[in-house]
Amino acid sequence: MTDLDRSTTILAGNGGDGGTGVPDPAGTLCALIADVLGLAAVDPGQSFTGLGGDSIQAIQVVSRARPAGLLVTTREVLRSETVAALAAGARAVGRSGAGAGPARPARRFGPFAPTPIMAWLGELGGPVDTYNQSLVLRTPAGFGAEDAVRVVQALLDTHDILRLRVPGGAGATGAGADGSGADGPDADGAGPLVPPPGSVDARALIEHVEAGDAGDDELPGLVTERIRAARRLLAPAEGIVLRAVRVDRGPARQGRLALVVHHMAVDGVSWRILQDDLRSWWEALTAGREPELAPVPTPFAHWAGLLRADATSGRRMAEAGRWTDTLRPAPEPLGGVCALDRLDAESAVNRHTLTLPPDVTGPLLTLAPGLVNGTVNDVLLTGLALAVLAWRRPGTGDGDGGSVLVDIEGHGREEITEGVDLSRTVGWFTTVYPVRFDLGLPDLADARAGGPTAGAALRQVKEALRAIPDHGIGHGLLRHGNSRTGSGLAALGIPEIGFNYLGRFPMGDTADWAAAPGHDFALDDADEGLAMAHAVEVNAAAHEGPGGLTLSATWTWAGNAYPADRVRALADEWFAMLRALARHTALPGAAGLTPSDVSLSGLSQADLDAFESQLGDVL
Repeated sequence: MTDLDRSTTILAGNGGDGGTGVPDPAGTLCALIADVLGLAAVDPGQSFTGLGGDSIQAIQVVSRARPAGLLVTTREVLRSETVAALAAGARAVGRSGAGAGPARPARRFGPFAPTPIMAWLGELGGPVDTYNQSLVLRTPAGFGAEDAVRVVQALLDTHDILRLRVPGGAGATGAGADGSGADGPDADGAGPLVPPPGSVDARALIEHVEAGDAGDDELPGLVTERIRAARRLLAPAEGIVLRAVRVDRGPARQGRLALVVHHMAVDGVSWRILQDDLRSWWEALTAGREPELAPVPTPFAHWAGLLRADATSGRRMAEAGRWTDTLRPAPEPLGGVCALDRLDAESAVNRHTLTLPPDVTGPLLTLAPGLVNGTVNDVLLTGLALAVLAWRRPGTGDGDGGSVLVDIEGHGREEITEGVDLSRTVGWFTTVYPVRFDLGLPDLADARAGGPTAGAALRQVKEALRAIPDHGIGHGLLRHGNSRTGSGLAALGIPEIGFNYLGRFPMGDTADWAAAPGHDFALDDADEGLAMAHAVEVNAAAHEGPGGLTLSATWTWAGNAYPADRVRALADEWFAMLRALARHTALPGAAGLTPSDVSLSGLSQADLDAFESQLGDVL
C-alpha cells in the first residue's frame, strides 16, 4: 500500500480528523467539491482538476471549507493529486494562526492605493461611472421588503468595498497613464476610500417592484428594464456603488433580487461569494437563528496596500525585462496597439456569439486539461493560438515565426505573501497581462484534424503559462503601480487581442438563490462611448445545464480595427481548433508530461518525449 493509498484509507474509511478537529475532512471536502462542481458525489481518490475544476471554483472550495473548520489554499486545491491528499494537508481554522488572515489588517477603512486594474480603468476613454456587473437571483417565496433591506445591509457592512467612494468619480483613481501617480494614495485624498460599516444605508439603495401577476416569461424583460434604470443611479463619487431591485410576486411564488454593482467593487469571483452569503443568511433566518455573515479575513484595502508595496519590490523589478521582451513587436495582424485612442468605442453591432455543444465541451474542459496535467485556460488558449496562426492572411510577414501575442485576464487572487486569505474578499481583483506563445511553424492541417500537432501545441502553451510568475500579477504592478517602470511598459503598447475565461456557471437550477434565467451572469455593462481596451476581445464561459456542459464565447471588436467577416472567421477558426483538441483526447498516448511536471532541472520537452516513448516500448 502506498502512502497515498494509506492516507485515503485513514481519511475516508476511518473518519480520522487528520488533526483538524473535523471528524471526516476527506468526506467534508468531497461533499464541498461535489457541490461546487455540480456533481452527485466525489470519491477521495479523485482530483479536483481531473473532475474539471478550475481556479475560480477552487476559490469557492477554499471559501466553503472555512465555515466547515478546514483551511486549504487555492494552490493546494488545484495541485493535490487527490481529494484525500488535499484533506491530509488541511489545517484547522484558527489553529496556530491558521486562517486568521493578517494579524493587523492595514487600511480596512479610509483611503487606499488604487489597484492596477483601477488604474487601467482610469486610462480608458469614455464614461465609466456606470461601468457595472449585475446578477439576478431567484428569491424565496415571501422574501419581503424588510428581508431585502436586512440582507443587503449585511452585505454592505461585511464587504467593505461595497461602500467604496471615489471622490473624483470612477475614472479618478489617482494613477497616471505612466504609473507615475500610482505609488500610493493621492496626497489630496482624491483617490479611492472606504468608509466604516453603517455609513451606507441599504434602504436608500433598493427599489421594490410589485409584480404579482408577472409570468416567468415576462420577468427577464421586467428585470432588465429595472437594471438599466438602477445602473444610471450608480455614483462612485457619492459612495453609491451598489443598487438593488427586489421583484415581489407574492407569498406563493419565487421573486427576483437583482444586484447591480460598479465593476470597481466586484468581479466574477466576488459574485460567487455574495451568492453564498445570501444563501447562508436566508438559511440561518429560516432556521430561527440570527443571521450573521462570516468575517472577511483579508480586507480589500489591506490587499491594495500589499500590492502597492509589492509593485516596487526587488522581485517585481526583476520581472521588468520579461514583460519588455514579451511585448516586443510581433507580426501583423495581432501585433500591438500602441495608442488606445485609435480604437472605436464598444458597440453591440460589433458582437458575435458562438456556442460549442456538450459532446465537444465535455471532453474539451475535462479530459483535455488532464492530458498535460493542466487547466482549462491551457486548452482554450492553445486553440486560440493555433487559430490565430491559421487565420493570418498570407503576405503579412512572418518574421517572428509562429508567435502569437495575447492579453489574458486572470482572477488576480494570487498568494503573493503569507497570511493572506482572499477567499471571502469582495472586490475587483482582475489582472491583465500579455503572453507570447511561440509555436514555431506547426502543421496546422494536422492540428485541425486533432493530430499530434494539437498535443504538442498544448504542451507548449501550458509551459509558456507556467513560466509566468504569480499568474502575471507583476505586469499590472509594474505598469500601473511603479513610477520607474510604468512609462516604459506603457510605451510598448498592448496586444490587439484580449482573452478572458469566466469559468463555469450553473444553468437551469430552480432553487432559491440560484441565478435566474434570462440574464447573463456578471457580464460587464458600460455606457456607449467607453473605448475598447483591445482591438478584438473574446469572453468565454462554460454553462452547466440539463443537457450538459456547453461553452459560449462572445467576440467583440472595434469597428475601425477589423471588418466583421474577419473577426467571425477567427471565431470560427478558434472553435474548429477547440473541436480538434476535443478529438485529440481520444488518441492513444495523447499529449503527456511537460518539464514543469518534473523536478529535474534542465530536462527539455524532447527529453521527456523520448523517455515516454522508451517507456512505452518497454511496456
